[in-house]
This record gives sequence, structure tokens and C-alpha cells, in this order.
Amino acid sequence: MDKNLLLIQCRDKVGLVSSISHIISKFNCNITSMREFVDEPSKRFFTRVEFSGTIADERILLDDLLSVLPQDSKIKINPKREKRIVVLVTKEYHCLGDILTRHFFQSLHAEVCAVIGNHDVLQKFAESFSLPYHYVSHENKTKELFEGELKDIINVYLPDYIILAKFMRILSPDFIASFSDKIINIHHSFLPAFIGANPYRKAFERGVKLIGATAHFVTNDLDEGPIIAQQTIHVNHTFTVSDMVTAGKEIETAVLSKAMQLVFQDRVFISGNKTIVFE
Repeated sequence: MDKNLLLIQCRDKVGLVSSISHIISKFNCNITSMREFVDEPSKRFFTRVEFSGTIADERILLDDLLSVLPQDSKIKINPKREKRIVVLVTKEYHCLGDILTRHFFQSLHAEVCAVIGNHDVLQKFAESFSLPYHYVSHENKTKELFEGELKDIINVYLPDYIILAKFMRILSPDFIASFSDKIINIHHSFLPAFIGANPYRKAFERGVKLIGATAHFVTNDLDEGPIIAQQTIHVNHTFTVSDMVTAGKEIETAVLSKAMQLVFQDRVFISGNKTIVFE
């Protein structure tokens, strides 16, 4: 029996769960998991439904759902299971290393189509996994020219998502708009604290007792896009900046991995500048 996935977000109204369940039962299908949430401030309804059964024509199911849901409904039926991703890097290897290892052992739930770097430091490492590496230098170029070259390469691979695995460049609004809701970044801080560069030094100078990492979707507001996952660890007065950086790399790897798994499994909805995450 087929396993199916249904994703819906729409304006909230009375009886949505009942209506959706009734439509699915009409197709002689059985709901195995249903998670729903209403964001009260925006009056938006979100649900993720797993159900078993054979759907001969998904268009008929879509039409039936649209007939009972509000007009602004966004519906996905059986979105592509394995996503295609392009990874952007600079010089740091820890996040890329985790991604490529998971990809090699087929536990990433995504296909790494290519790695693009604005330095060639990680080229041999990426190519050791038999993956294409594109070196696109940002030096002596305008941002427009540099990002144009990036887009030309990325568009060849038609990725579902772009992962910024320590890609230390601020992207322009035009670039972000080209891949709206598709760019995931790992920030080396527990946002909203210490946005921008050198967060560990800022944390050290502030004498914080917690450091962390945040994975988020990229928007035009620097490091302020919808948050997918976060994690912190305790530090104390004995930690140097170097100690914080070392500890932070472990958190960054873990948080980015968690965020990717949630997104690749279609467990994340974007609602304004927030996310609804069905873990």
C-alpha cells in the first residue's frame, strides 16, 4: 500500500480537520499521522498528514480538497521525497564534511548536486566524494558579477534548496529573491544575539555563559530569517575565544544537520518570519 504525504496551509476556519479527514477517507485511504497547528495572530492553519492507500489521480484529490478549503489554500500532495541541493562554502570544512559524509552513506535524504566555493580550499575534499566543485572567486568583481556567476551555475542543477555551509558572504536582495525560501544558512550564534561577523569574540567579550548556533532561511534582513533549529551549550570563564570556536563548530554541524532533515522531510512551514515545525 502506498505511503502518501499531504501538506496544507490556509486561512483557519471551523471544521478543517474534519473536512480533510473526510476527503481522504473518500479515497479509501487511512491516516497514519496528522499534525496540525493554528497560528492565532495570523489566523493561519497548517497541517502535515501522512496516509496510506493508492491515489490513482492526485489531481482529483487536489480538486476535492480545494472544494472544502478556503480559497487561499496552498496544498502539496506527495512532494518529491529526495531533494536536490547545492552547497555553498568558503574555507571551513566542518559543516561540509558532515553533509558529504551523510550523502555518501545515503542518510542525508537529499542529493548533493554540486559544491560551490568562493575559495578553492575545499575543492579536493569535495572532489574526493566524486562531486563537482565549482570555484567562483569573489575577488576583483562586483557583487552583481559574482552572484551572476553563482546563479548561472546553481540554475544548471535545478536545486530544491541551497545550503550555506559556512559561506561567508552577504547575499544581495536580488540573489535571495531568485531563490526565495530555498536558501538555508547556519549562523554561528544563538540568534538574535550577536548577528553578523565574529560572534564568538563578541560572546567572549560579553562574558556569556551560553553559546549556540541557529539554522534559518535567508531573507534580506541579515541573520533574521525564519528560524528552523537552534541549540546551545554552557560555557564558563575558563573558555577562550578559541575554545568557544571549537565548541561552536560542533553545535553548528549538529544544528544544520537537524534543520536539513526537518526541511527535507517536509516538516517545516514558513509563516511570515516564523516557522511551523512538525517534528
